[in-house]
Amino acid sequence: MQRRKFIRNTALFGGLTLINPMDIFAGSLYQEFPVVRIPENERNFRSEIIENMIGEFRKNVNDEELGWLFNNCFPNTLDTTVTYSKKNGKPDTYVITGDIDAMWLRDSSAQIWPYMPFTGKDEKLKQLIAGVINRQTEYILKDPYANAFYDDPDKKGEWFSDYTDMEPGVHERKWEIDSLCYPIRLGYHYWKTTGDTSPFDAEWKKAMKSILAVFKDQQKKEDRGEYSFQRETPKATDTRALQGYGYPVNPVGLICSAFRPSDDASVFSFLIPSNFFAVVSLEQAAEMMTEIANDSDTAAELNAMKEEVEAALEKHAVVDHEKYGKIYAFEVDGFGNRLMMDDANVPSLLSLPYLGAMKVSDEIYRNTRRFVLSKDNLFYFEGKAASGIGGPHVGMEMIWPMAITMQGLTSIDDEEIRNCIKTLKNTHAGTGFMHETFHKDDPSNFTRSWFAWANTLFGEFLWETYQKNPSLLS
Repeated sequence: MQRRKFIRNTALFGGLTLINPMDIFAGSLYQEFPVVRIPENERNFRSEIIENMIGEFRKNVNDEELGWLFNNCFPNTLDTTVTYSKKNGKPDTYVITGDIDAMWLRDSSAQIWPYMPFTGKDEKLKQLIAGVINRQTEYILKDPYANAFYDDPDKKGEWFSDYTDMEPGVHERKWEIDSLCYPIRLGYHYWKTTGDTSPFDAEWKKAMKSILAVFKDQQKKEDRGEYSFQRETPKATDTRALQGYGYPVNPVGLICSAFRPSDDASVFSFLIPSNFFAVVSLEQAAEMMTEIANDSDTAAELNAMKEEVEAALEKHAVVDHEKYGKIYAFEVDGFGNRLMMDDANVPSLLSLPYLGAMKVSDEIYRNTRRFVLSKDNLFYFEGKAASGIGGPHVGMEMIWPMAITMQGLTSIDDEEIRNCIKTLKNTHAGTGFMHETFHKDDPSNFTRSWFAWANTLFGEFLWETYQKNPSLLS
């Protein structure tokens, strides 16, 4: 096998040793697959089971570059973004995204998620995840409309001047449905995997009730709801229209999401992928409130809302497309208007089976998948280097590795999976890590060298492929 030869740049960025992509072809001072993972004595957290997995993968996968990438990417969240301690005798974990020193409820859940299956073999890893759940509970109780928080509860950050009810300790207050779904997903699967109920105390129960109250408020049945948001910015997707409340919706039972998981403002506030995610989360929360908290009344409210949102999705989310048949819209307003596209961030239409919202074999999902992975999706880009889904957050012609990874994770076609892996291997621009985005024609034109969610998700994809069909990795 022909090995690529990369030049190493000794500059450090956010704890990661980076390679200057332009130097790859310079022809001097090169070495094969250089060490770019942060040195062991500088890592934030070490898990023996994860290190053993990496060793197994590298030993049994013949493609040395994939082994190198797995070694760099899969432990990246543990290596560089987690801070674990005890608070009031309970596990407490703060998780940054990478190059932004703030904890997103969504990102922190997604970053730590791939380690969940290994908690039974590593007590420290189990405690680390319990600490994430505890910290998320604290943040939800602080402000259930906020999407990201600081470790310092008194810090006033760069967005403190936003026109919304900002509090110290809140990094950003963009209301997104998925910000409250991800902590439920993490907590539910932690309980199912470990059997441990210690994180689900009285404070957690209050947080679940707060989530229910926010979801009800954002159905906007009586009025515009209590949340509004505006920002002084030249970037249209960073603020909301009409005094911060967004365009009107017809209250049909769906939940409004002012922003998408990309942190971009929604156009029509009924964001369909996030409402599907809410259905899954409401059902999980109801089960936990019944089995753990012994609160059948709140569980009944959660289940009733789940059924209402589910029925509304059936009625308002499906569009008859002349080319693809019945497919899901990306956003609707309840008046009959809809936005037909998909975005790279998760939840997306592409990711719905990954989040447990439906099976890959679902006919409407299959049709939708064909649509979003085509040029009929205005944010699907085809170039010399790759094809894949992007979005307005970074701009046109910029593909998100996360979307290519999700395409692979939701595929049942071996050649499609193989092609996704090959594309990701060929577009890391010599850095050994995944990025937020890269240009469709030039992978060395990328954003965010240190984006832990993209790294860990890619590692999850490689490990799942190794477990199911390792021949696709060679």
